[in-house]
Amino acid sequence: MPLDRMIEKAYELIRDRRIEQISEDTFNVVGIHGTYTVVRGVNGTVTCSCPGFLTKRRCSHSLAVIILMQPALLKSVGKEIERERRRRKSKR
Repeated sequence: MPLDRMIEKAYELIRDRRIEQISEDTFNVVGIHGTYTVVRGVNGTVTCSCPGFLTKRRCSHSLAVIILMQPALLKSVGKEIERERRRRKSKR
């Protein structure tokens, strides 16, 4: 999956409130194909139980948790995604 699409999917997970924090560093993320567990490590790394993360070491679920935990980044990503959506709409 291209990075821009992964960022957009991560933002949608946040916007649609599909992330539940179940402990300080553990989150359940309800994705399209199931509910996955994302864990933040002590060193700031994240892991996800989804098949995509297990093979590619990145996914929209883990990215959503990273973005969610950094409010300034969340605001910036949200603005950029909305700007891109308006640009796409105006091209139609």
